Amino acid sequence: MSIDPGFHDVPRMETLQACRIDIPRPCCLVIFGASGDLTRQKLIPAVYRLFRQKFLPPGFFILGVGRTEMDSERFRELLHGEIPPDCNGDCWYEFAALLHYRTVSYGAPESFRSNIAGVLPPLEQSAGTGGNRIFYLATPPGVYEDIISSLRLAGLAGGSDSSVKIVVEKPFGSDLESARRLNAIILEVFRENQVYRIDHYLAKETVQNILMFRFANSLFEPLWNRRYIDHVQITAAESIGIERRAGYFEQAGVLRDMFQNHMFQLLALTAMEPPSLFTANRVRDEKAKVLQSVRPVPLDRLDEHVVTGQYGRGTVNGMEVKGYREEEGTAPGSSTPTYAALKLWIDNWRWNGVPFYLRSGKRLKSRRTEIAITFRPVPHMMFSRDMSGRIEPNALILRVQPGEGITMEIQAKNPGSRMCLMPVNLDFTYPRDVALSDYERVLLDCMEGDQMLFVREDGVDLSWALLTPVIEALEKFPSARALPDYEAGSEGPAAAAALPARDGRRWRPL
Repeated sequence: MSIDPGFHDVPRMETLQACRIDIPRPCCLVIFGASGDLTRQKLIPAVYRLFRQKFLPPGFFILGVGRTEMDSERFRELLHGEIPPDCNGDCWYEFAALLHYRTVSYGAPESFRSNIAGVLPPLEQSAGTGGNRIFYLATPPGVYEDIISSLRLAGLAGGSDSSVKIVVEKPFGSDLESARRLNAIILEVFRENQVYRIDHYLAKETVQNILMFRFANSLFEPLWNRRYIDHVQITAAESIGIERRAGYFEQAGVLRDMFQNHMFQLLALTAMEPPSLFTANRVRDEKAKVLQSVRPVPLDRLDEHVVTGQYGRGTVNGMEVKGYREEEGTAPGSSTPTYAALKLWIDNWRWNGVPFYLRSGKRLKSRRTEIAITFRPVPHMMFSRDMSGRIEPNALILRVQPGEGITMEIQAKNPGSRMCLMPVNLDFTYPRDVALSDYERVLLDCMEGDQMLFVREDGVDLSWALLTPVIEALEKFPSARALPDYEAGSEGPAAAAALPARDGRRWRPL
C-alpha cells in the first residue's frame, strides 16, 4: 500500500509495513525562528502530516522559540492558518496540544536560561523524551553564532550518545572562509555526529533513488563511465522569481544559493563510486572523493567554463512578470546573477574526459530539476546514409521534480516505414502517493539519528573550495555584457548556449 502525501488518516501498521518507516524514539523539537516563513510553510505542515500518519513517537512535542512576542495560544493560532481547511478536525487540536512557544533574545544567554532551560525539563519529563532534543535553526544565518553560543552558555547543548542534535539550514556560509568559521563555531559546542546540515533536495525520492538505481541494477553500472557516457547535464530550472527573498538573494546570488549545496550534491551522487556499505559515513566518504577530484575552474579562461546572467521582464506561463531589478528589495543597478552555468571535469579513472554541465536559474521557461546522462553515439551508424536529420544518442533522464521518475530515450523503427527511426521513451513515473515529502523525510531521519541525507563538514568545505575562487573572480571582474541579459520565460542568456557548443554539444531544451 502506498501513502498519499495529502492530509488524511492512514492505517498505521499497514502503512509502516509497506514503507518500512520506523517510529523514532521520543524527542522534542525546539525550533528557533518559529514565527518565520520556513517554520510556518514547511516545518509545521511536514510535522503535522507525520502526526496525522502516526509516524511521530508517542512522546513528542515542539517548543517554538523566536524574538516575536507571543504566547503559546497565539503561536497555535498562527500555525493553524497554515493547515488546509479540510484538516481542521479533531486531529489538529490533538496536535496543537503539543505546541509551545517562548520568546527569547538570541544573543542573551540569560534569556535562554529562563525561557528555554527553565521550560524544557518539565515538558520533557511529562512527555518522557529522556533528554532527546533537536535544535532546529530556522533563522537567518546571521544569528546562528548567537544561538549556538547561548545554547552552550545556558547549558542546553550537552548530552551523550547524540541525544542532543542541531539542524542547520543552508546557506552554510557565503564562501570558504565563512563556512569554516561557521563549522568551527558549531563544532566547539556539538560533535560532528550531532550536526545535521540540511539540504532538502537530498530527501526527494528521485535523488534518493540515484544510488539504488545505479548500484542495485547490473544493467547500468558497467555503462556508468567514460567509455560509454558522452556527457552529463544537471539542471535546476525555476519559473518563479526570487519571491520575497530579495534581502537574501541580493547577498547570495544563484551560485551561492544553488550550486554550493544542491547542484554539487547532485553531481557527487551521480559521479560517486559504490560505497562498501550503505551507511551514512561510507556514502559521504565517496561523495567527498568526487568533490576532491573536480578540476578547479581555470580563472584565466573563466568564460569557457562559466556563464552568468540576470533575468529581465518577460512572460511566464502567459503572465507578464517583472525583471530582477524591478523586484521589491533589489538594488536598481544590481549585478546579482539569477542564472549560472558551469562546465566541470572530474579527474579520476571513471570520468576522465567526460564534461559535466550544470545550470540553474530563476524565471526560466519551465520548472525542472533533472540529471541527464547522454551516452556516446554508436561507433558506426550504418543507417546514416538513409536518414535525414540528426540521430539523437541514447539518454537516461533522472527527473527530480516535477513528474518525479526516470526516462530512457532510445531509437526504434517508425512503424510502417521502410527506413525511419523514431525516438522512444521508456518511462517510469513515481506514483502521486509518494510516502514522505522531502521535509518529512529529513525530519524523521534526524529524529532517528540517520545522517545519510545530511552534508558533512568536509563536503561543505570541498564545495566552497571549488566555488569561492569562481565567485570572487566574477565579482572582481564582472561580465561586460549588459544586464539583464535574458528574458523571463526564456531558456537563459544566449551566451550559455556556447558552453556546450564549444564541445559540439547542446543543452537539453527546458
